[in-house]
Amino acid sequence: MSESDLLSRHRAVLPSWLALYYSEPIEIVRAQGRRVVDADGNTYLDFFAGILTNAIGYDIPEISGAIRAQVDTGVLHTSTLYLIRKQVELAERIAGLSGIPDAKVFFTNSGTEANETALMLATQYRRSNQVLALRNSYHGRAFATIGVTGNRGWSASALSPVKVSYVHGGYRYRDAFRGLSDADYVKACVADLRDVLETTTSGDVAALIAEPIQGVGGFTVPPDGLFTAFKEVLDEYGILFISDEVQTGWGRTGEHFWGIGAHGVTPDAMTFAKGLGNGLAIGGVVARAELMDSITAKSISTFGGNPVATAGAKATLDYLLDHDLQGNAAKLGQSLLTGLREIGERHDVVGDVRGKGLMIGVEFVEPGGDPSPAAARAVLEQTRARGLLVGKGGLHDNVIRLAPPMTLTETEAAEALGILDSSIGAI
Repeated sequence: MSESDLLSRHRAVLPSWLALYYSEPIEIVRAQGRRVVDADGNTYLDFFAGILTNAIGYDIPEISGAIRAQVDTGVLHTSTLYLIRKQVELAERIAGLSGIPDAKVFFTNSGTEANETALMLATQYRRSNQVLALRNSYHGRAFATIGVTGNRGWSASALSPVKVSYVHGGYRYRDAFRGLSDADYVKACVADLRDVLETTTSGDVAALIAEPIQGVGGFTVPPDGLFTAFKEVLDEYGILFISDEVQTGWGRTGEHFWGIGAHGVTPDAMTFAKGLGNGLAIGGVVARAELMDSITAKSISTFGGNPVATAGAKATLDYLLDHDLQGNAAKLGQSLLTGLREIGERHDVVGDVRGKGLMIGVEFVEPGGDPSPAAARAVLEQTRARGLLVGKGGLHDNVIRLAPPMTLTETEAAEALGILDSSIGAI
C-alpha cells in the first residue's frame, strides 16, 4: 500500500488536529543507528529522533536484548499492585542521579502524565491551586498541563484546574528585555517574577514549573543563573520549584546530566520521559520524599513503570552512562552550533542559532526580523528531500529543531551541516 493511501486512511479515522510533517507525509518502516527508512525505500539521517525520544538511536543490541529478555519471560504487564524488580532498580538509579535529597520516584507513561503528577503533588502539598509558569512554555496536552502551557498554538482550552500566572524568561530572542546583558536580563526577569507574585496571586502559590530549555517553544535558552535567582524568590514565599526535564534530561545538553544543572539549584521535583525509554513509553517524577508522599488517597499505576518499559529504560540509562553520551553531546553539539552560526552569517533568513549540546534551534526571519514560518516550512521540506529529518516548532512555528540521537558521529554531524547549508541556501 502506498503512503498516499495510508494518508487517506489516517485522515479518515484519526483527528484532524493530529499534526503530520511534510506536504507528503512519510511512514518510517525500518531503522538502524541514526538512520531511518521510509515505505518507499528512502533513507534519512534522523535529526529529530522521534521528538528527542530515540536518544540512543535505533536497533541498539544492549537495549533490544534487555527488552527481548523480559518479553521472553512472558510477563509484559503486572501493574504496580505487585513488585517489579526492574522498576525498583531503575528508581534507585534515577533517585541517585537526581541530586534531590531523600528522593522518591513515580513512573508514568509520558511527559504529559509526569507533569500532571508533579502539579498534583505540588498543589496538594501546598494546598493551593496557584501555579507559576514561563511564557512560551509547553508542558503537555492533558488538562492541567495545557493549563500551564504558555504558547497559544498548543493551548486547546482556556479551562484549567489550576490558576496560572506567567513570568518572563522563556523566549529571550523576542522578549521585552531582549537587548539587555545576561546579568540585567536576569534582574529584569526576577523583578517581573516579584511583580507577578504581588499583583496576580494571593502569595500562597504552589509551584513554579519551568523547562530549563524550552522544547516546543523553539529550544530557547535562558542565561545560566536565571533559575538560581528565581529560586531565591521562590524560597522566600515557600513556593516549590518543578524542573520539566522531559526534553533536557539524560545529558542531552552536554554540560550537565539535567538541564537545571546549568543554574546550580536543586529543584523540589523533576519530571522526565522521552529519551529514557529510547522509544518505549515511560516517564516519571523524582521528588523529595515529603513531597512525593503528600498524596493521602489510594493510588496505583496500571501501566506506568511496567516490566518491559523499565527493563528497556534501565538498559538505555546504562548504555548512556557507560558510553559517556553526555560528553559526546557536548562535543558534537558545539561543532553543530559553530557550523550553523557560520551558515547563519551568510544568510539573512537565519535570525538566531541557539542551544546546548544536541538540542539546537535555528530561528528563521523575514527581512526586518519578523518571524518567517514559511522559511522554516521550506527548510523542513528541503532537508527531507536531501535525506535529513529535522523538527519544527517555536511560538511562531518558525524554528527548525535539531535533536539527533546522542550516539551521533562526527561524520554524521558534518553530513547534516552540509545538508542544512544547501537547504537554507536553496530557500
